Amino acid sequence: MNEKLIARIVRQTQVPDLVTVLAEKLSPTDLQSLLLAVFQKRTARLTPAMLFEQYQHNRFVQPAGLDSIKLLKFDGLAYSLASPQFMPIQVSPVCPLGTISVITPVHQNNTLTTIRNTEVCSDVTNVLALECARRRRELLLKHPKTPERVKFCTSHRLLRTQSSDEPGAFPHFQIFVLCTAGRDEGSGKFEMTELHTHLDFYLRLLQQAEKLNLVLNDVRVKLTAFHERWVKRLPTELTPAFSDRFPDINFHFDHFPPAAENYYSAVRMQIYARNRVGTDFLLVDAGFTNWTQKLLGNRKERLLTSGIGSERLLQCFQ
Repeated sequence: MNEKLIARIVRQTQVPDLVTVLAEKLSPTDLQSLLLAVFQKRTARLTPAMLFEQYQHNRFVQPAGLDSIKLLKFDGLAYSLASPQFMPIQVSPVCPLGTISVITPVHQNNTLTTIRNTEVCSDVTNVLALECARRRRELLLKHPKTPERVKFCTSHRLLRTQSSDEPGAFPHFQIFVLCTAGRDEGSGKFEMTELHTHLDFYLRLLQQAEKLNLVLNDVRVKLTAFHERWVKRLPTELTPAFSDRFPDINFHFDHFPPAAENYYSAVRMQIYARNRVGTDFLLVDAGFTNWTQKLLGNRKERLLTSGIGSERLLQCFQ
């Protein structure tokens, strides 16, 4: 939060505890009603010329620079490879206020908050975590220790407010994601089988990129272990299963100690590739999180989320 900006607003309004009043003294419904009235007055002052000016200069409202037909073809391929293991689901373009910041280290300012106690979806994996938690709770009510897994896939457009100089970064962009929720099954069984399943999907998807006239070079998988028990298991148990089918894929391994601020826990998986001109791109990001543990108040819950920047792939690897 910009403290100088807030201080100036407080001086102008002459309400010393303005932020506290709005954030803590008003109910969510009352605050929503107040803000709706404010923006109703603001929009009443707008002219068509002013609206057009906003459209031309606001980076969040510009159309994507991507052929929609190409995106549809990509999604068709991705859904066909994800089925039948992962259930397709179409989520709302908005999600509950705090969907990202409440269960992750990501700051609320990185999302576009609305005045109706929601926010524009900036990471659909968090939304799927909410839906997974709901489905898992239903299963747990019937069988308190059920290991039955909940598996979703979806293609969704995200909007993020922070600027990024990362290659292939856009204010809003399409992403295809997988999400698996379940329960600790002992000996890392859930983690190893689902990590294998997610990785297998993305390698098969990238293997068929030529169907979309895409050219990928130097495709490599990076696996980062956040716990000592995964350091030896990943090279010996995971990668041999892929060496015969994907001989050109290189695997790299890192090890970092766990930390409270880590977004992921246990293992993180990333897939990189270079395009025709040699620019290196992160295409796939995946990892285990404690989100369903927090949502359900159950440390036995397990969750693996992953996503591929479909728009980045289609824009940068033609």
